[in-house]
Amino acid sequence: MKSHFFAYISRMRFIQRWALMRNTAPENVQEHSHQVAVLAHALAVIRNEKFGGHVDPGAVAVAALYHDASEILTGDMPTPIKYDNPAIRKAYKDVEAVAESRLVHMLPPELQTVYAPILTPADPETEKLVKAADKLSAYIKCVEELKAGNLEFREAAAQTRASLEGYGLPEVGYFLDTFMDSFSLTLDELK
Repeated sequence: MKSHFFAYISRMRFIQRWALMRNTAPENVQEHSHQVAVLAHALAVIRNEKFGGHVDPGAVAVAALYHDASEILTGDMPTPIKYDNPAIRKAYKDVEAVAESRLVHMLPPELQTVYAPILTPADPETEKLVKAADKLSAYIKCVEELKAGNLEFREAAAQTRASLEGYGLPEVGYFLDTFMDSFSLTLDELK
């Protein structure tokens, strides 16, 4: 059986994020997914090492790496539209589920059982950490855009920071306190 799965996955680089906002540095889903995987891994490690957690950082990172894979088939729905209306949110979740299923069924049968739980993680702790890492990535984007003088991201930064603080996850608070200020610095200031 020939499979198009990984050819589709490689097309994540063509899906642009933040479509409704002016960007000083465009971002695509592949770049975003890599950053979310790095952040999700870090949050899992922080949870285990600082707060007595028992999650698998590797599994969390892999789930994060594929967390937006359905957007290859659906495109990226801007957050203000996706979350503004419960009916739209539910409909989009249904569309994402169909896209995830379609991606899984592109794989040879012997690989489907491995990739299905990666594309749709069932573990609630993994989901929480990936969602927090996704939001953290959005906040980093906002901070970097503000650093570049793009005030279009001012409100998004405030809302995203408030969402992160509202999660009540100690590992997110630790990351914000320990690492976040560095994203506001220039390269010369990162010494």
